[in-house]
Amino acid sequence: MRSVFVFPPGERSVTAALLDRSMPGQREPWILDGALYLDIDDEETGHLFSDWDPDDVAVLEAVVGRRPAWAVQIDVSGRVDGIAEVHRAVALLLAHGGVAVDDHSAHPWTLREIGSGAVVDGRRFFRPRFTPPGWHGR
Repeated sequence: MRSVFVFPPGERSVTAALLDRSMPGQREPWILDGALYLDIDDEETGHLFSDWDPDDVAVLEAVVGRRPAWAVQIDVSGRVDGIAEVHRAVALLLAHGGVAVDDHSAHPWTLREIGSGAVVDGRRFFRPRFTPPGWHGR
């Protein structure tokens, strides 16, 4: 399973209410399109940052301006590529700011970067290393 961590601005309860409205009748996890499993995690009662490299956490703290107390963890089923579904979920959660971190890089991605298809350190959000169009491993 692949994961994305989303750090929306504002209060945890506001994000939980947004998820409740967007995926009614579900809660921890919220399931989107039968392929994404969304849950809110924290360090105090959960496992947030437990397997993160300390340098990656430091980069996130620098971008956010503090150590985030919680995040929405999105786990993506291996049955789908999940790109469209993850982009839709991240757009919902980051509509008012914040960042997301995927399995492929430690870069905290903004919604603008994600939406524009920006390439950072040779990668796009939620994709393995970027391959330029027309390149076939020559």
